[in-house]
Amino acid sequence: MSHRWTAIDLFCGAGGLSEGFRQAGFHVLAGNDIDRVAGETFCASHTEARFLPGPIEDLSSRDFLQSTGLRKGWLDCLVGGPPCQGFSVYNHQRGMHDRRSGLFYEYLRIVQGLNPKWVVMENVTGITSAGGGKAVEQILSGLAELGYRVEMRILRAEEYGIPQERRRIFFVGNRLGLPIIWPAPTHGLGLLPYVTVWDAIGDLPPLENGEDPGKSIPYAAVPASHYQASLRGNSVEVTNHVAPRLAPINLKRMKYIPEGGSWRDIPFGLLPEGMRRARRCDHTKRYGRLRKDGLASTILTKCDLHWGAYIHPEQDRVLTAREAARLQSFPDWFAFAGPRTEQYVQVGNAVPPLLGRMVAEAILAVWPVAGFNRRKSAKLTNKELACAI
Repeated sequence: MSHRWTAIDLFCGAGGLSEGFRQAGFHVLAGNDIDRVAGETFCASHTEARFLPGPIEDLSSRDFLQSTGLRKGWLDCLVGGPPCQGFSVYNHQRGMHDRRSGLFYEYLRIVQGLNPKWVVMENVTGITSAGGGKAVEQILSGLAELGYRVEMRILRAEEYGIPQERRRIFFVGNRLGLPIIWPAPTHGLGLLPYVTVWDAIGDLPPLENGEDPGKSIPYAAVPASHYQASLRGNSVEVTNHVAPRLAPINLKRMKYIPEGGSWRDIPFGLLPEGMRRARRCDHTKRYGRLRKDGLASTILTKCDLHWGAYIHPEQDRVLTAREAARLQSFPDWFAFAGPRTEQYVQVGNAVPPLLGRMVAEAILAVWPVAGFNRRKSAKLTNKELACAI
């Protein structure tokens, strides 16, 4: 019997993790997020899914079952990334006292109510140390109490063909008695070369500081890399490609920053007041200009030159939302709704779709539902096995 794998995405944002699972062959049935603008993006890019808006605390597992037509135990995979700001190293007051740090309990609550076959949770690596590791301990023990075998691992985005230095922790588990296999790196030493910044954005139209060419514009050149071609797909125009307008003082500073350079290249008299007291070893990537042949910094919710290396390799401006999306592996047809500041937030908060796809494909590699391996399913009841196939 043929089977179409199903997924629900909690804290879905714009839908990066959903997109990765869809590319792997999952049918995304529903998503939830408190951010309504991100929800607009999710709805436009996942037209087959239901979007349940609002705080997860206001939703029950019954809401998800009713909106998808599923019954408890039928869902193949529950995915999600509880908001990570409470654990982020960029949050100097991070810890378990932050309300956002406790939202993984809501994820566990929905797991209990839906009883999916697989679970996937993603977060920042700071979750391992915040609160003395309490969050990780409670995630693992909570899932184990619900009957899941779970493993966790930190994945490096650049090792999977994403042109960005990004570290994220994944928790993957199932209640089927199946082994957990992690995706093998594809890029790096002895493997394929890393996908570079220019491999990702070199074909996008050039822009001046503050230039807004309109809703969409034609590509500037033919694809020059496999990565560019794959993200273009059938798209013929570029969206979300608008350059933020920087103050004149920042344009003066940029003139001194070479490719691969940073705040250290700016004359002392032009440095921001707070950075004049900095040591040369501090703020290593502030006012950084990306290298064409290098990897991008972690894409955050702002491509702000005060935050890191977000200056275009050639042009005196910061990255556009589309360029940030390219560095996150979003396909070009994926349009981000809302004001430009909201677009950056959606891109920066997302799981890179390509990374999500690799995790999803690793799950399917040990769970071949089409022609389901019944010997591996010995721990399932007859009723569960019927649902699985």
